[in-house]
Amino acid sequence: MPLLVKGGRLIDPASGTDEALDLLIEGGRIARRGKDLAAPEGAEVLNAKGLVVAPGFIDMHVHFREPGQEYKEDIESGTRAAAAGGFTSVACMANTDPVNDTSSITERILKRAREAGACRVHPIGAVSVGLKGEALTEMAEQLAAGAVAFSDDGVPVRSAALMRAALDYAGMLGAPVLDHAEDRSLSQGKVMHEGKISTLLGLSGNPAASEDICVYRDIRLAELTRARVHILHLSSRGAVALIREAKKRGVRVTGEVTPHHFTLTHEALQGFDASAKMAPPLREEEDRQALLEGLRDGTIEVIASDHAPHYEADLQVEFDEVPFGVVGLETAVPLALDRLYHRGVLTLPELISKFTVGPAKALGLKLGTLAEGAPADVTLLDPERDTKVNPEAFESRGRNTPFGGWKLKGCAVATVVNGEMRMNRIAGVTQIFAPERVA
Repeated sequence: MPLLVKGGRLIDPASGTDEALDLLIEGGRIARRGKDLAAPEGAEVLNAKGLVVAPGFIDMHVHFREPGQEYKEDIESGTRAAAAGGFTSVACMANTDPVNDTSSITERILKRAREAGACRVHPIGAVSVGLKGEALTEMAEQLAAGAVAFSDDGVPVRSAALMRAALDYAGMLGAPVLDHAEDRSLSQGKVMHEGKISTLLGLSGNPAASEDICVYRDIRLAELTRARVHILHLSSRGAVALIREAKKRGVRVTGEVTPHHFTLTHEALQGFDASAKMAPPLREEEDRQALLEGLRDGTIEVIASDHAPHYEADLQVEFDEVPFGVVGLETAVPLALDRLYHRGVLTLPELISKFTVGPAKALGLKLGTLAEGAPADVTLLDPERDTKVNPEAFESRGRNTPFGGWKLKGCAVATVVNGEMRMNRIAGVTQIFAPERVA
């Protein structure tokens, strides 16, 4: 059935469009965009007056726990959380159980996504077999099976030699390597940022240098191999500066920041609040400001959630034993609107670009635009709607978030995937629609 999205403010950073336009969707594609479009016979009409109509948002960094730990998050619950948060595509990391290091696991993930996914799923293949940092995976086979990039995220690629080989092979295949930048000889599993707060709490600290050293290593290797490297979950001012300088030299490097890193600092862990225990850790205000400046000046092209759901019982342990990470799919867009748009860090087109053009380019996806003929993936935003974060209402199985109870301005109110409505809360109540098939 055709769908006419009528009366909205259409913002498509890929084409530089920002004006009041209607959007006609037919056959899973953007058929037309223009003023005062007439609805074809039998079309559904979606009133978007007062809303922003944007390309479908892409989260290029999520952790689903399927296969292996579906009780934490399976593909069905994870993609429902994505749709609820405003995302039409997600890229899921390889640290499943078993690890997604073969074409058969990649195919299994895609099969489950077709059966139960509420949005598109793009698997990330592992760089090394079993994430052990010893031997490269069969990258070409994983890519042929449907992987879109390679990463050992959760752990760093252990040696410079293996990272060079990974960049060489991935570069020949035209795919990026997504870099978890951490020198473990410095970080050593320490539980928070090394600084004043860790000293006050008497906790072991992970210095920012751990991230900076690895970012420097992998930028130099990308420069050597002329391959593409994407730095995941940036947290330090030093890493942002290294990327900025590398871009000036023409290195093919991109970077991302999470909402928790651009919103919080290590002070959030005062009182031993384990809900703010992240990897990389929340750092100092100077680091947070550097991340904001990186977003503002284009050094950082991507906002990603690093969605990491955990089982509730696993969180009821001593602080040192609490697993790292937070859920983020259902808070990323409201936090970005509240903390970046409403506080003047980014304009709406700039913010939307970080969720669309940025990740699409980093992963080489033919998505992230509302150009005529493009796949009909659409996110509708209400930048002025007040929301309150309620973890108990999450579609995700994870509840681990430091933002519970926060009042934020702005959220996604609808998502359309491949021309079909997946989430709609324009009238106030959230509805998630079961997919028939997401290609």
